[in-house]
Amino acid sequence: MPFSSLWRPSAPLATLRLRAELLAQIRAFFLARGVLEVETPVLSAAAITDPHLASFSTRYFGPGPHHGGMLYLHTSPEFPMKRLLAAGSGCIYQIARVFRDGEAGRRHNLEFTLLEWYRLGFDHHRLMDEVAELVTQLLADRMALGRPERLSYGELFQQYLALNPYRSSISQLAACAEARNVSIPAGMPPDDPDPWLDLLLTHCLEPRLGLGRLSFIYDYPASQAALARLRPGDPPVGERFELYLNGIELANGFHELGDATEQRRRFEQENASRQALGLPRMPVDNRLLAALESGLPDCAGVALGLDRLAMLAVGARSLTEVLAFPLDRA
Repeated sequence: MPFSSLWRPSAPLATLRLRAELLAQIRAFFLARGVLEVETPVLSAAAITDPHLASFSTRYFGPGPHHGGMLYLHTSPEFPMKRLLAAGSGCIYQIARVFRDGEAGRRHNLEFTLLEWYRLGFDHHRLMDEVAELVTQLLADRMALGRPERLSYGELFQQYLALNPYRSSISQLAACAEARNVSIPAGMPPDDPDPWLDLLLTHCLEPRLGLGRLSFIYDYPASQAALARLRPGDPPVGERFELYLNGIELANGFHELGDATEQRRRFEQENASRQALGLPRMPVDNRLLAALESGLPDCAGVALGLDRLAMLAVGARSLTEVLAFPLDRA
């Protein structure tokens, strides 16, 4: 497409006005609840260690201790927000631009907008109540929603695939995928069930979730909840949830882990996984760990994708229909 056309926004101006209305409604929602809006840095000397996420990096040549070093664009404002919580901020929220390398497609853009908030004294179930209240308000005049549903991760797999996701073998998961004509990517691990569970979730389960109503899936396998508290049991589960609407993942929330020693162990475990996959080890956020050591209040937090919410609000099929300037026009 010639530049004579690419200067124009890809989203209609009416949609951009709707985005502004959503932001105003969000701020009013949290103002009424006494939740403080904050801003935190986009650049950090630390980066996410999650092997499934890739950070953008840039080298800094200005004065100060970071001269000549790498800085990373954040994939989420989570870590500095937790430092504010440890410093006594109380309940907080942020509307943040975040960045993830390698993410492009109908529902992905490498730069996107997250609404992230933290509520003191909440667990993941109580936070699901508030997420449902906010999203229902934001969409009330734009789409009719049925009564929200909640399913545990185990109930979801049992109900639709007759599988126990916590105990099924790799061969059982692979057989389930083959029986449902799911294309199995090359290089699937023979000893790690999580990629197999993700394959079944994305191909067989997500399209069923949130059809005309909010669907919350909670209590994920412990191995899929690196930032969440673990609830003891047989097996233990991570106190994490995800929200879906019309088959689209909208939000990811946690009853937050406050144990600095355990968080450091998980960061190191993720870096070891990165190394095994041929990915670079990432610098751990020691400032976050120091904040956890000083004491993180009992809280739950969630990140909600505002671009996807806007896409659902206007009935769009692609993020390009709700972004002013996606990557090809940036």
